[in-house]
Amino acid sequence: MPSPKITPPEIASQIRSALKHGGSAEHAAGVQWFFKEEITSHGWYTADLRRAARCFRQEIRKEFGLNFLVAVADQLFSGDVLEEKVAAVFLLEDLDADFGDREFAMFESWLDRISSWADHDGLVHYLIAPMVAAKPARVQNVFRWAKSELRWHRRAACVALIQGTRQKKFLPHIRKLSDVLLGDQDDMVQKGLGWLLRETAKHDARGTVPYLMRIRSYAPRLVLRTACETLPPATRKRILNTTKKQKIRPALGRLTRR
Repeated sequence: MPSPKITPPEIASQIRSALKHGGSAEHAAGVQWFFKEEITSHGWYTADLRRAARCFRQEIRKEFGLNFLVAVADQLFSGDVLEEKVAAVFLLEDLDADFGDREFAMFESWLDRISSWADHDGLVHYLIAPMVAAKPARVQNVFRWAKSELRWHRRAACVALIQGTRQKKFLPHIRKLSDVLLGDQDDMVQKGLGWLLRETAKHDARGTVPYLMRIRSYAPRLVLRTACETLPPATRKRILNTTKKQKIRPALGRLTRR
């Protein structure tokens, strides 16, 4: 009789077992400190997890191919354990040149499975953002995410443009997105927007500093502080030395979100 066909869920189950028994209980107890929301962790250090995931990837891709690997990652990102989701990202990291619109749509669907900033930033920064940078037409998706009621979609709108801005792409889109999200009071969204503006300022200060000067009187302080982190001290002081904050314009977005 032919041997039973191995399926992605079976391989994902084997990886879950390895992750469960390979972490550090002591480290797991301290991981919660980095998160406001309650998470489940097996206590893996990031470098060790990335090495393990790449070993898994080499074996899976050699025996079963890329589509099977993607299906395994899809299974892992459906779990509730931090390391399972991060391992899913590491399985596919740096393979964006082999992916197309089908994979992009799948990664976008993973946004609904986000449970913390860690799995969010892994997914968006390492899988989605390179694909947006590689195919600029995908940038239009971020404006749809920016209107979402879900905080992780709105943060994704920002983080998805970071790889592109490091290549000096998308400055007009970044300004437009920033104008949409400046009224957002969610700290995770503000940190994501600040991160995007910081990277934009780092790689195109000439185009970014005038924009920061324009928004400085009504932008959230967290956004401005983060955006200015890599600028020269004199420039940073000029931007942060604002007059009394004006009321945020209604056109910039909702003032409260739940």
